[in-house]
Amino acid sequence: MTPADPVLGAVLLAGGRATRLDGAVKPLLDVGGRSLLGRAVDAAHAAHARPVMVAAPVLDASLDVEWVREDPPFGGPVAGIVAALTHPGLAQTEWTLVLACDLARPDLAVARLLSDLALLPGDTEGLCLADASSRPQWLTGVYRTAALRAAARGMRNGGRNAPVRELLDELAIAVIAASDHLTADVDTWQDLERARAAAASPPPSTEQAARISGGVMTEASRTLPPEALDAWAAAMRERFGLADGDVPISLILDLARDVANGVARPAAPLSAFVAGLVAGRAGGTPADVESAVAAVVELAQGWEA
Repeated sequence: MTPADPVLGAVLLAGGRATRLDGAVKPLLDVGGRSLLGRAVDAAHAAHARPVMVAAPVLDASLDVEWVREDPPFGGPVAGIVAALTHPGLAQTEWTLVLACDLARPDLAVARLLSDLALLPGDTEGLCLADASSRPQWLTGVYRTAALRAAARGMRNGGRNAPVRELLDELAIAVIAASDHLTADVDTWQDLERARAAAASPPPSTEQAARISGGVMTEASRTLPPEALDAWAAAMRERFGLADGDVPISLILDLARDVANGVARPAAPLSAFVAGLVAGRAGGTPADVESAVAAVVELAQGWEA
């Protein structure tokens, strides 16, 4: 999860008819020794999502999930989302992960979504990935639960046969460009062959995994919960003889978020370094740090490439 570790629930959509796969039960197709549905569930669990709702008939009773069915069946993904959002457990979450269960690599997609979540401005109500053609993939996204539930309540006929864009039309959503590895889904037999071939290939190196996921480590162990971030900050303070106030975590994270949104993601760590350099030359006091960060943020907010 991110340093701000949101409370996360998940809605997984697995109730389609798979017409291009000759009516096969697509979520149960095997890729790398695990069903597509199982891979999506694993990705949600790795993100510590609770509850994990699957909108579909019970396809695999061994999975640690809760099942919900749209009414009537096969009413489309919006109807599945609307039905799942009635679960009282989701009402307690801050964010809801929405994931189609035909993604070839849901683990990479979820890792990218969560890595970008901390960089969202406070008034943004969600984010989703976009494919190589810049087309938003609404069913590979994470959305503020309260906003999503409000939108669901406004859907006619429980969202039956409604386009996903209609559900999300009033939400302020950031769309993040992603590689094909993150957005590839299984719609045809050829897609399935490609997914199986990729799963059978040797795992990518650390550097390759970072490039695939947009520069973010995809292993769950490479993301930090709040207590781990605090421990790392404490270790740096001890190593370099710094006081508690010398490492303003929230201020630095806000700087990274504002620069990533105003300029670009790679500009965030560079900007944090420059702010530290400017503050050090000015004297290095907490006031100097705040002033340097404010100057960088002001520059980023008015930036036009």
